[in-house]
Amino acid sequence: MSHATPVEAVPMSGHTPDIGRRLPRTLHPVAWWIWALALATAVSRTNNPLLLFLVLAVLGYVVTTRRTEAPWARGFKYYLYLALTVVAIRVLFRAVFATGITPHDHFLFSLPHIPTPDWYAGIQLGGPVSLEALLSAATDGLRLACMLCCIGAANTLANPKRALRILPGALHELGVAVTVAISVAPQLVQSVQRVARARRLRAGRGRGLKALRGIVVPVLEDALERSLCLAAGMDSRGYGRAGTATRRSRRATGALMLLGMCGLCAGAYGLLDATTPAFLGFPAMAAGAALCVAGLRLGGRRVSRTTYRPDPWLLPEWTVAGAGVLSAVLLFSNMGYDAAELNPSIYPLSWPTLPLVPTCAILLAGTAGFLAPPPAPPHPVVPRQRTERAETT
Repeated sequence: MSHATPVEAVPMSGHTPDIGRRLPRTLHPVAWWIWALALATAVSRTNNPLLLFLVLAVLGYVVTTRRTEAPWARGFKYYLYLALTVVAIRVLFRAVFATGITPHDHFLFSLPHIPTPDWYAGIQLGGPVSLEALLSAATDGLRLACMLCCIGAANTLANPKRALRILPGALHELGVAVTVAISVAPQLVQSVQRVARARRLRAGRGRGLKALRGIVVPVLEDALERSLCLAAGMDSRGYGRAGTATRRSRRATGALMLLGMCGLCAGAYGLLDATTPAFLGFPAMAAGAALCVAGLRLGGRRVSRTTYRPDPWLLPEWTVAGAGVLSAVLLFSNMGYDAAELNPSIYPLSWPTLPLVPTCAILLAGTAGFLAPPPAPPHPVVPRQRTERAETT
């Protein structure tokens, strides 16, 4: 006579879930983008290498704790490689296009000097290279690298398909194009990983440049196949068709959007330049924003969409977005610290300081790692049958 225990629901990881733990769900993609863009704005305020390395550490922590198993969530390390490339190119260009050194600089080495014609005056190719020049180039490149990593974190954490749902109806087609463009890098990363895995299974031993041809050709073929499938799917769904919109409404929408963008540009120029007339500041920007909203409303009438299970905007979304915005506000407010600490001088050469308020502001942005709910598991809970050996009586 055999006995069998009943079916038991066991998670895939084998761990019993905690009762008091927050339910896993996907955070609203706009919250991640607001957090990342605000942190990138804060990065643009400083070139202090200590603060920039702290930003990279915060990005790595948040991405590690809150990324999903989706294909677009696996490409953050490639953004780090791109960041290192940016820093290296910046340093290399500073060394090649040298601007000379002062008697107080620390001389490192000298490159062969290439004479330039008179019309090319002001730019020197080669010559002596100093430590101060390389450090200045490295910090400038590091700031740009941190901004790229902020965008990479947003691409890693936010679902681009879900972000398409919240766009206005008039921008639906443009949103599809932007979503496709954003998804290119994650899809290429996924294709490269799949091809490399297949090569290992086939005992491929080529490495470096020898393996490049065996990886590039399948990746390009896969990208072409994805493009054809995407084009067929977009054509079957009526992408790019005018629908019920008349020529008059399309012209009115285009005119409103064009005038609105001109107003926004004039307003931004008026805010940046204090010598411009007063009406080119906030009034021009407000008028441009109103025209853009009117154009979006008019263009959205011809597009009817339905949303299945819209993403909620709850307290975690407010806290994550607020943490990033508050971090940028603290770095731009100059409250509680000296502004010179955000941009330490290389001349004379000295070790940068770590100001308290900017450090706390960047760490505040890092609280998104536990303020956001845990990501949903890649697979649902499945039943597992536990059987025992048959017993004879």
